[in-house]
Amino acid sequence: MQKHHTFAGLFAGLAAASIWGGMYVVSKIVLDVIPPFSLLALRLIMGAAALGVAIYFRKNKPTVTKEIFWKSFLVGIVGYGVSLGFQFVGTKLSTASNGSLVTSATPAFVLIFAPFLLGERATLRGVIALLVSTLGVIAVIDPRNAELSPALFWGNMSLLAAALTWALYSVLVRKVSKSVDLLASSAIMLLGGLPSSLLFGLWEVKTQGVGEITLGIIGGLLFLGIISTAIAMFLWNYAFAELPANVASLTFFAQPVVGTLLGWFFLSEIITPLFIAGGVLIGAGILIATSESKNA
Repeated sequence: MQKHHTFAGLFAGLAAASIWGGMYVVSKIVLDVIPPFSLLALRLIMGAAALGVAIYFRKNKPTVTKEIFWKSFLVGIVGYGVSLGFQFVGTKLSTASNGSLVTSATPAFVLIFAPFLLGERATLRGVIALLVSTLGVIAVIDPRNAELSPALFWGNMSLLAAALTWALYSVLVRKVSKSVDLLASSAIMLLGGLPSSLLFGLWEVKTQGVGEITLGIIGGLLFLGIISTAIAMFLWNYAFAELPANVASLTFFAQPVVGTLLGWFFLSEIITPLFIAGGVLIGAGILIATSESKNA
């Protein structure tokens, strides 16, 4: 693999995960006004529209056949319809700390799907990289904060399903990207999440209503729709298009690191030695995996 593509893919994955790690505060504020599935529908609409504008101004317009459309749309259903749906339900029925811990299993699930769907078999170095990074993210999240009471069982199962289906989505992105234009397919994938999010979103609005829409909320919506959805989702897809699935998946671990750093910066949360050690391990794991991809 060319060094330029390795670096670009790695940067894209880390940037996407960093954006998602930093959107917690914005999401929390907006979710106080707009229910979750309604917010997801708005994010997907704005994200698809933003990518559509980018496609419109491109010199070389991509050709989208019916086969490409439906292939991308179905992948989008897995990622934005099913996976994010499980994530919302799991977050509501479980806890934030459980969510961080359970969804950190995503890269491990990528290793399960990649051999069957992509023919990318796990190597010893790749497994070591995953183990090192996983130890790092466990240190960052600190599993002592997790709650395993029976009352949270279905929430935790939903979070596990979210991690599993997001891994499947990410692997499918790499499979689809080999034969389609990535920007166009990314926009179509976002549309794949609309049927379920609109359905549940309309039900939320009817039963719960919507709070006061201020300029701050509009700004939050623009950030979530354009930055966290259009840009971050495209960057994530780009990472999986350019890198082996096991390498791209490890960039997911930047999310809790960035979230904790922002909590320290904006909310005066404490950075512990365990967090620093975890960050070092995550970086080491990514470097181990990346060095293998460069030699591939």
